[in-house]
Amino acid sequence: MDDPAPLPDDARWRCERAARLSVIIDADDYFAAARQAMLTATRSILLIGWDFDARVDLGSSAEAPDAPRQVGEFILWLADRTPTLTVNLLRWDIGAIKSLFRGNTMLTVLRWMRHKRITTKLDGHHPASASHHQKIVIVDDRIAFCGGIDMTGDRWDTRAHADHEPRRKRPGGQPYKPWHDAICALEGPAAVALGELFRERWQAAGGGPIAPRATDGTAQWPALLGEPHFTDVPVCISRTRPRLPDQEEVREIERMTVALIAAARRTLYIESQYFASRRVAEALARRLAEADPPEIVIINPLTAQGWLEPIAMDTARARLMEALRRIDTHGRLRLYHPYTAGGEPIYCHAKILIADDRVIRVGSSNLNNRSMGLDTECDLTLDSAACDDPAVAARILAIRDDLLAEHLGTSPETVTARIAAEGSMIGAIEALRGPGRSLRPYELEDVSAVTAWLADNEVLDPEGPDEMFEALDERRLTRRLRRLAGRVRGR
Repeated sequence: MDDPAPLPDDARWRCERAARLSVIIDADDYFAAARQAMLTATRSILLIGWDFDARVDLGSSAEAPDAPRQVGEFILWLADRTPTLTVNLLRWDIGAIKSLFRGNTMLTVLRWMRHKRITTKLDGHHPASASHHQKIVIVDDRIAFCGGIDMTGDRWDTRAHADHEPRRKRPGGQPYKPWHDAICALEGPAAVALGELFRERWQAAGGGPIAPRATDGTAQWPALLGEPHFTDVPVCISRTRPRLPDQEEVREIERMTVALIAAARRTLYIESQYFASRRVAEALARRLAEADPPEIVIINPLTAQGWLEPIAMDTARARLMEALRRIDTHGRLRLYHPYTAGGEPIYCHAKILIADDRVIRVGSSNLNNRSMGLDTECDLTLDSAACDDPAVAARILAIRDDLLAEHLGTSPETVTARIAAEGSMIGAIEALRGPGRSLRPYELEDVSAVTAWLADNEVLDPEGPDEMFEALDERRLTRRLRRLAGRVRGR
């Protein structure tokens, strides 16, 4: 095989070394790891998110048994305990409005505002209907977490996704659905870069100056993470940033996504909350139309969450999948939903892309139009082709097989062995899936005339701020896919 082509320069903001990097699956481990890292902070804690709930339980630990469990009280406790520590918290403004009415959140926010070393800011620097969607925590500019998990309600779960998990409940005591998610922990210059990204975003949102990067911070790698998945590797940071009068548009994530789809040779494994991006679907269609396309597996929730999202996201998914199936003459595309042992759908909120044994990407962006051009996003990409250590590629595949094992209710070793025996990722999934804890194939739902019209015209999932005001006949969701499908049928 030819040497793999390098990823395009315009698909990343920065590439920096990570002394250590681990992929954390599900919020049980993430909340505990973030808590451990913040306990060691002496200079700064920077938090940036789509949502933030002060009542979220981060758990407890032996190293600080007297520390509060709820994140809001925990932050206050840290600031009171460590006189050299400052805390900056930036969150999406629209989401913050409704969160103020959650239990004692208003009281906690007022206590933060009174604290001289805790500063909060609502991020309204976005177009109408857009959101700030990054999820990043930086501790002492040494340790960072970046991915898809917010410190908010309905996120905590273990990798077991038990049907009757007593801890999976809201602060008010109401249970919520099983939840699958992912985030990265990293240390070193890449974490420093994320701190710079935070400071830029803070100032864009109207925040005042933040102290420069801490050089004498003491934050430590969370012990519960053990040995990292990767050491001394280059990490690419990609962004989405919408166009505003005082801000240039950035579509690095979209370019990276298209490049990674094009780079896959044998397998493309994707986890995403949505599948509704026209440009991503077009990139997949180009691969599926090839004489020998890669296998493409997408893990999605059964249905989007909320009352409005299913109208836009589920309908768009149906239209795109129908168009892609007509192109997929080799049977290389599958979309699956994860289920618990008792048959309850697990909500897949993770944003992961793994191409062969070459690339793993984890971030905040979904496969929908908003994430590609309207919302503010941040993703991390590790390319084994840019690494000196040949073991990096094997570890990327091990993470993929571990994720599949979680979804299929089996061991990573079983998944790896079955893929080798079948010579196919899809073949292995089909051989291993069954009733109970497993993956179930997506079934094309009926699309009503109204919801089909909304999806075709991308009314609820625009590609950017300008498109919200374009004539509807200028932005058809599946027009190009239909054309390509016609060409494939005519071959």
